Amino acid sequence: MMSKAVGISVSLVQRIWRAHGLQPHRMRQFKLSHDPEFGPKLRDIVGLYVDPPAHAIGLSVNEKSQIQALDRTQPGLPLKPGRCGTMTHDYKRNGTTTLFAALDVLEGKVIGRCMQRHRHQEFIRFLNTIEGEIPTSKIIHVILDNYGSHKHPKVRAWLERHPRSSSITRRNRPSGSVLSRAFFAKLSQPFFVSVR
Repeated sequence: MMSKAVGISVSLVQRIWRAHGLQPHRMRQFKLSHDPEFGPKLRDIVGLYVDPPAHAIGLSVNEKSQIQALDRTQPGLPLKPGRCGTMTHDYKRNGTTTLFAALDVLEGKVIGRCMQRHRHQEFIRFLNTIEGEIPTSKIIHVILDNYGSHKHPKVRAWLERHPRSSSITRRNRPSGSVLSRAFFAKLSQPFFVSVR
């Protein structure tokens, strides 16, 4: 189409685009927020990532619900020279679990806990876990998404009772850019090892 409009060959158009790093056939999608508080929230989150306050810790908190605990019906045979490891094609289900995780933005450390259910009670227990693992000399800044258990009145009451954890920044969209989402994505991918 471009070659016809300009009157040159297709290959010349492609060479020009390649030389200038242009890829007009590719596009990225984005969604603008209608939240009037979006600007200040974005500044708070970016500020925690780029220039974290002294004597404070920034945690990106998220959950991965309904993780299936699977086990093979029979044990696989081990690796031997000249033979690959084996495993059965079928498995048995051992129920589901929910993983709560808080990713330390600055150091890349993860505080995690698995629980049977995914309600505000479990989220409060996870906040207690965070409170217990972070040194008392540090202020805790938590980045949360807009999930219902995060906005529950009992969770808000917990935050009011714990002043060092009271600095909360909420994202309006759960699909926002948060490091913990990337962490969960890595956990969800199958892990393969090449043995030679």
